Amino acid sequence: MTPEVLAALEAAKRDKRPIVLATRLPDGEQRLLPDPAAPAALNSAAEQVLASDQSGTVKIEGTDWFLHAHNPPLRLVVVGAVHIAQALVPFATQCGFAVTVVDPRRSFASDERFPNVTVSTAWPDEAMDELKPDSRTAIVTLTHDPKLDDPALDRALKSSAFYIGSLGSRRTHAARLKRLRELGHSETALARIQGPVGLNIEAVTAPEIALSIIAELVAVRRGASLPQKQSIAA
Repeated sequence: MTPEVLAALEAAKRDKRPIVLATRLPDGEQRLLPDPAAPAALNSAAEQVLASDQSGTVKIEGTDWFLHAHNPPLRLVVVGAVHIAQALVPFATQCGFAVTVVDPRRSFASDERFPNVTVSTAWPDEAMDELKPDSRTAIVTLTHDPKLDDPALDRALKSSAFYIGSLGSRRTHAARLKRLRELGHSETALARIQGPVGLNIEAVTAPEIALSIIAELVAVRRGASLPQKQSIAA
């Protein structure tokens, strides 16, 4: 690996940018993808490797390339250290997410209730500013309290998070969208919020609701089609 390629690879990792190290076989020439100067088929193959998180060998225009995916870590930020969060965290961890639970209410956000998980007692907007959600980050708000959920959603909508979900009934979600519009968010931005959060599996208990959330989150990450949720008028 040349010093230039190594420096660019390290810079991408620091910036949490998904990138692929492509090695041409058998001569060992290396380049980073995506690259506008690279063949379109090679860039397309790199996109697939990043999406699947699986490195491997591909043949492009008769030449074998080994594509090594360097993705930022998958992260889930859960706002609200509630019972549903306690059920959601183990699901997310097993699916490969590094989880951070955010709740300024110290009686909720305790190591005893969330062992082996990063817990932040910062105010949600401050926590989001510190965490800097990227394209490999999912954000779920669970508190039902606008003072906590709204600041988190405001920051989430300004980020490149791949999934944003918020707990609550359709009426609660409609009121939430109204408040976020008043903060200046467009309809296109608001459509990013999965609300009510989770797939409709008629979930009732905390574990069932957590299951519906992680299922929807994984579906969005994997590009699966989701049932159309009924739109909520302004």
